[in-house]
Amino acid sequence: MIGRPGAGTIHHVAFRARGAEEQLEWRDRLRAAGIAVTPVIDRQYFTAIYFREPGGVLFEIATDPPGFAIDEPEAALGRNLMLPDRYEPDRARIERLLPPLSA
Repeated sequence: MIGRPGAGTIHHVAFRARGAEEQLEWRDRLRAAGIAVTPVIDRQYFTAIYFREPGGVLFEIATDPPGFAIDEPEAALGRNLMLPDRYEPDRARIERLLPPLSA
């Protein structure tokens, strides 16, 4: 039985690649094994490739670089909501939907 989105299911499992070269090696290995894998996708803070296992679970292999400190100092991480450029037009709506946080 294939899971449906909701409580008790996962969206995807992510693995780390130290950089683009290692990620491309994994992409080549997956393709050689007959597994359909996406092209490298730029997610602003990292790049990622995706593939599914036979049961439908989505796997991601994402790079460390460039990292989350590309648009703010490392000491300030987590203090402000930083969004990839493609989500900036929706900032007001996203901020309204987020619950307040306290540290």
